[in-house]
Amino acid sequence: MKIVFMGTPDFAVGALRALFEAGHEIVLCVTQPDKPKGRGKEMAFSPVKTEALRLGIPVYQPVKIREPQAIEELKKYPADVFIVAAFGQILTADVLNMPKYGCINIHASLLPKYRGAAPIQWVILNGEKEAGVTIMQMDEGLDTGDMLLSDRIELSADETGDSLHDKLADMGARLIVEALEKLKKGELKAVPQPDGPLFYAKMLKKEMGLLDFTKSAAELERTVRGLYSWPGAYTYCKGKVLKVIKAGSALDGAINNAAPGTVVQVTKEAIYVQCADGLLRIDEVKPEAKKAMSVHDFLLGNKIEAGEVLG
Repeated sequence: MKIVFMGTPDFAVGALRALFEAGHEIVLCVTQPDKPKGRGKEMAFSPVKTEALRLGIPVYQPVKIREPQAIEELKKYPADVFIVAAFGQILTADVLNMPKYGCINIHASLLPKYRGAAPIQWVILNGEKEAGVTIMQMDEGLDTGDMLLSDRIELSADETGDSLHDKLADMGARLIVEALEKLKKGELKAVPQPDGPLFYAKMLKKEMGLLDFTKSAAELERTVRGLYSWPGAYTYCKGKVLKVIKAGSALDGAINNAAPGTVVQVTKEAIYVQCADGLLRIDEVKPEAKKAMSVHDFLLGNKIEAGEVLG
């Protein structure tokens, strides 16, 4: 099939590569404009652009895909289908109706639940037991189109935003190749999304990572895992930002009259912090301007005692 591929971050790279290796003709890659990155603010390519150039695929980077000039540019690349994976811009009817088979999206959730920008992280934050990918026929709504194909996995007890991202990216790459094979054979059936529990997976913001010790230890432990590695969970220790890389929750050892955020115990390997119910056991941290390290190594150069308050 002739494909126009639309995507931007790492999540979309595997799908682009899988479609290319499956023998599809990718006539164009559409991705977000280059952006300044790092301390030097040098312009950086999106991961999809980097992969497209490696594969020898033409790249187009419109500031706004809805603008007339962008629509006219897309018309220069006739395609059977547009494949969309975390592109980052809303497609208008002009684009959705352009190819023969419309636009097909790789969405990292089990629709209709977790429509929106950050389904992978919110699945962990909300304590779900499973996650998945839905291949969807796009319409003008936000992740509301008919479902074409899906698959699911159970979450591991130590699942992080990064580990789940990689698993679902691989799943999406496999499913989109399978979906196009079924589409060619006329075996792909569109099913309307059912009515059911909805949760809008809103975009992540840096301030979401601030640990609120008035919440339960279990919720904070999920925050650490779900927001790893971006935006990351953090607290304040002696007036400085302390990122929390790895943590666990425990009910035993909590002190009923201790204020949330109080350090109630320090061992050679962990710092235990009072929460609304139970303790957050902090195992790995990243101090300001330093690399991530175990709490054991952190305590070698930083004195933390029971009674101190974090946050």
